[in-house]
Amino acid sequence: MIVSKHRANFRVLSKGLSRASTNWLLATAIFCSAALPAFLRAGSTALVEQAAAQTALATAPNSDPVYQQLRNITPGGKAIAVKDFVLKRDAGTFTFRSGNFFFLTPVQGKTTGAVFIGTAIFSLEPPLAMEKRSLELLTKSAEMVEQFNTAVFRFTDGTEEDIEAKGSVPTESTASTAGEVLADIRKVLRKDLKYNLDERILEDVLSTEPGNFFCAFIKGLKYSGKEIYVMDPHGVPGDLVGLPVAPEEVAFATYEEKKEGVWAAFHYSDEYTQGGASGRQPNSAYRIPQQKLDVTIEKSGFLTGTATTVVTAFANGIRVIPLNLFPKLRVTRVTDENQHLLSFIQEKKDEDAQFAVILREPLSAAKRATIVTAYAGPDAVVNEGGGNYYPVARESWYPNTFMTGNYATYETTFRIPKDLTMVAPGTKTSDTTDGDHNVTQWKTDVPIPLAGYNFGRFKAQEAKLPDQKVKVEAYANSDPSSLQTGFQNWATEMRMRGHKVIGIDSIGTMNTTSMLKKALGEEQLAVPLYSDFYGTVPYQRMAVTQQAAMNYGQSFASIVFLPITSFFDATTRERLGFHNPIFFESVGPHEIAHQWWGNTVGWISYRDQWMSEGFAEFSASLFLQAFYKDGSYDKFWEKERELLTEKDKEGFRAIDVGPVTLGYRLASTRAGFSIPRRLIYPKGAYILNMIRMMMWDNETQDAAFKKLMHDFVQFYTNRPATTEDFKLAVENHMSPAMNLTGDGKMDWFFDEYVYGTALPAEKFSYTFSNAPDGSVGLSFKLEQSGVDAKFRMTIPIYLELSDGGIARVGSVPLTGNTTFENQIVLRGLKTRPKRAMINYYHDVLCNQN
Repeated sequence: MIVSKHRANFRVLSKGLSRASTNWLLATAIFCSAALPAFLRAGSTALVEQAAAQTALATAPNSDPVYQQLRNITPGGKAIAVKDFVLKRDAGTFTFRSGNFFFLTPVQGKTTGAVFIGTAIFSLEPPLAMEKRSLELLTKSAEMVEQFNTAVFRFTDGTEEDIEAKGSVPTESTASTAGEVLADIRKVLRKDLKYNLDERILEDVLSTEPGNFFCAFIKGLKYSGKEIYVMDPHGVPGDLVGLPVAPEEVAFATYEEKKEGVWAAFHYSDEYTQGGASGRQPNSAYRIPQQKLDVTIEKSGFLTGTATTVVTAFANGIRVIPLNLFPKLRVTRVTDENQHLLSFIQEKKDEDAQFAVILREPLSAAKRATIVTAYAGPDAVVNEGGGNYYPVARESWYPNTFMTGNYATYETTFRIPKDLTMVAPGTKTSDTTDGDHNVTQWKTDVPIPLAGYNFGRFKAQEAKLPDQKVKVEAYANSDPSSLQTGFQNWATEMRMRGHKVIGIDSIGTMNTTSMLKKALGEEQLAVPLYSDFYGTVPYQRMAVTQQAAMNYGQSFASIVFLPITSFFDATTRERLGFHNPIFFESVGPHEIAHQWWGNTVGWISYRDQWMSEGFAEFSASLFLQAFYKDGSYDKFWEKERELLTEKDKEGFRAIDVGPVTLGYRLASTRAGFSIPRRLIYPKGAYILNMIRMMMWDNETQDAAFKKLMHDFVQFYTNRPATTEDFKLAVENHMSPAMNLTGDGKMDWFFDEYVYGTALPAEKFSYTFSNAPDGSVGLSFKLEQSGVDAKFRMTIPIYLELSDGGIARVGSVPLTGNTTFENQIVLRGLKTRPKRAMINYYHDVLCNQN
């Protein structure tokens, strides 16, 4: 990730965004360290003295007695009748016209939920304008008001006290129906959402601090019968709502098959009024600064591991540590640094299998604990045949935090079949043979957001770059994978049946090592180019590796995965039906650029992910501009604009659906699930290109832009940056011509293109004439339309000279829907240019007539 996945456009996205499919959509999470929270939100007090008794005999998963109480909870508490009762939880308001609440059986003296049966309304009014627009798009209404008759509430914030204070003893009971309603939601959580809500509640029940978790499962009558409104002080759980929206604490989502998605997400409303809402907000319960991993991968792909994980608490009273681990990797034992057995949670692999560890004692803020986890299982790695292996669990092959922005140091030992080669992050400190295994040890040079790896029967090439500290390496498999042999076997069978197979029969062995020099060459060209524009990466080596996937690339710190098809020559790709040359020209440069964007400089919130993907996409355009002279640069930008402005099958243009800061949340049944990919990559690239061209100078060229990017990378090396951080960096480096509002701010630009959906129409017309002194005169008219009165932009004007050279005349600042006309003399230019034009270097994202 980074971990980003750069996919070919011939990939057809799934019609529904299942929780399994979101893994590849969001395989871009970056992690980093941050400061301690200034305040904590939490619930009622827990009894610490029971901790030792509960963990002393911990040997089996899910054996903690308090967890078992939560796991098997029923509506066995009080019944409360309400009438015209209003319960407000941040931007959500529940109005209970009439009905009964049935409290769940208390656990540790705490009420953790209730079932409501009656007549009620839920309304939502988000604190952000963009969130209101998102709701309007999905609800087709200016107001979001839902009616419901049943709902399940789970909470640790004292909601039961609010209900009791306004309620009374019911005259009749429907407790049996309440049990059925709860059972339905429990089944949904385990079988469909696959989220262990019982574990999340346990975090607060066993904490020494009050909790502040609130979640409502609403059986709506208007929009969807499967709605969730959730508030979590540690950030909304991504597995619950289907997308990682943390550190934002509030979200409304639906999980109905044809209406699945996050409709709104935001920080606590009062944080916006108090100025505390930020993507950098350190509200996660803990962070991980160190990992030590010992992993064995057998020829079959079966993985066995031991992870020694250091956690640092970012809040008081932390006792339950949820960790991200591939569900089929089953935990067999967990201990602390003193080898004391620890209780842990891990339900069935095909249900709510989130892994969590229960510490013997609660941690206070800034205190550390060490967790040693033994685990093993299949399917985290797939043997593709011929020494080709496909790592499936790329972000969860070891226990790790769910939160993005966590940079950690890694010491890793890999044991793999001895005829294979391992590629891992950092410096290889040892390489030995132990029986049938090759054993390598690795240590990262700096903290990284996530540890990736690749291995196979690789052939390798490497090179040292002049004036660069990083060594570049490239790896391709010397034997065909099942993908390649499958093509060949199919062709052979067809020929045996008497069919003539066009193309495939001349492909040959499809050996990928013949293109190894190309992969290494792209590194040799890209690293100096990107270092010139952005500064150096903190890694000593960078490896490009072949993977069995055909249509996407991915990038981890110091390791790049490229699709196997990028190691085929153009003729082979064409015969196999891959007709997208721009993708294959740019996928390598894009993924290499992620060594800067997503790894060296990370991101925390999904609202900042556009920088990682967009800046990498922009970097690919730099590569094409520098090294391809066949028009690929212009074709690249034309394709980017096409992705943004062409309607999808649902009838929506990506640029209209929402701003880039909504990221993968923009995927929905109504607007289409291709929208995020069609927006984040190209618009993010356009945003950075527009900034580059605004800073361009005929004399110093890209010097000012390079200074901006060097300073930005240097300041945020090995930690994440937010959109607001980048905006501030631009403002610190902006030229006088960029100060369109006279306040030294770039709000005008960011509001239009980053936080907004503006797309101006620009029409340019011109004539040349002869000036009295013999110079060429230029008369032009520039018309801007399709925008609001506050919209501002500078439009550059270029000349194509008689010798084919390109000269920039200047830029015209425009505000709102307007027309600008002018006549200028091109002093010293005696020969009439071939033409005048605007946006020659795709300077402005617009509709151009």
